[in-house]
Amino acid sequence: MNNIVAIVGRPNVGKSTFFNRLIQRRDAIVDSVSGVTRDRNYGKSEWNGKAFSVIDTGGYIKGSDDIFEGEIRRQVELAIDEADAIIFVVDVEEGVTPMDEEVAKLLRKVTKPILLAVNKVDNGAREKDAVEFYALGLGEYFTIAGMNGSGTGELLDKLVEVLPELPEVTEEENPLPKFTVVGRPNAGKSSFINALIGEDRFVVTDIAGTTRDAIDTTYNRFGFEFKLVDTAGIRRKAKVKEDLEFYSVMRSVRAIEHSDVCILMIDATRGFEGQDQNIFWLAEKNRKGIVILVNKWDLIEKDTMSTRDYERKIREELQPFTDVPILFVSALTKQRLLKALEVAVEVYENRKQRIATSKFNDLMLPIIEAYPPPAIKGKYVKIKYCMQLPTPTPQFVFFANLPQYIKEPYKRFIENKLREQYNFSGVPIDIYFRQK
Repeated sequence: MNNIVAIVGRPNVGKSTFFNRLIQRRDAIVDSVSGVTRDRNYGKSEWNGKAFSVIDTGGYIKGSDDIFEGEIRRQVELAIDEADAIIFVVDVEEGVTPMDEEVAKLLRKVTKPILLAVNKVDNGAREKDAVEFYALGLGEYFTIAGMNGSGTGELLDKLVEVLPELPEVTEEENPLPKFTVVGRPNAGKSSFINALIGEDRFVVTDIAGTTRDAIDTTYNRFGFEFKLVDTAGIRRKAKVKEDLEFYSVMRSVRAIEHSDVCILMIDATRGFEGQDQNIFWLAEKNRKGIVILVNKWDLIEKDTMSTRDYERKIREELQPFTDVPILFVSALTKQRLLKALEVAVEVYENRKQRIATSKFNDLMLPIIEAYPPPAIKGKYVKIKYCMQLPTPTPQFVFFANLPQYIKEPYKRFIENKLREQYNFSGVPIDIYFRQK
């Protein structure tokens, strides 16, 4: 189980650069497709052997300057509620601004670990300028330069020192698979679970976020026992009034990290929106099994939109990971709900499958021989041997003489061939090319 660390601060202080440094990915900055915040708000990081999840609140703020202040206040309040530790980033070039003071005022009331990071300190003069941030009343500060990384080591040393110890998750003898129902508020997660269990255990009203706790229900169907986890709101705080994108993501992070299969519910009347995509990529990045349920299908005028059109639209958004089951259901009329569970069980089994090395080679090597990787600079890449790695999620390694010359398109080709031969529907897979 990972601690959650939130990075807060006003716009343009360098939160995203710092975030990218933590998750060590340059490509996390911005996706050019608008509304696709695939990578830039959530990642995993590790320091001194301690792993934690990082959330960059900056990516969720949209709107003009006058909206910003309220937005930032709300995000800081959310981070205070949800995260285990907070890194507050300020900018030495601009000094202490009124908005920094506002954020500091909220943070001073908190008992959680707060680390103040003064960014853009890349020379001695700026080191002296940083002293004024003592005025924020948050105690000692750390001077960093997000661009070149200086100072981040000391900050992270302190962070892992102050992160609270999380309760050990005890491995049961036969842990039941966890199927977590995720999605934005009001997509019908609780109604789905109520319809399956046949009891109104979850309060369901039209107000977003009426679920009070993440509830695990042990469920037995098709001779298969598993836990159904509802994440529909988990104690929505009174002061969080709006349906914030950031909120659903913060909430989903923990639930997704602990599940085997994520059942992502989307509201047919609203379509597959940015927020649904965020949650989808969160599950994909955590290598969980995924099933998409389009709920409230009974409310759609069938002549305007067929399931085929609707499904095609969703798959376009899922590129390149399109091998995901999509079902059209209605929690209200109970249409196809059992089918949905059956598919979730299949995805769970797909994720667990192990392929014998000899069979895998017999199948994949002839395909590779027929379609070898393109030669680069007159050098031919030969792949001699392949196997599945003994990891909890499906990972495959192909041994080659020049693995560095194998590019992304060929990797995707191999993945597609693999999916044609074996059923990995709903399961993200990793493919590596290594020196033999």
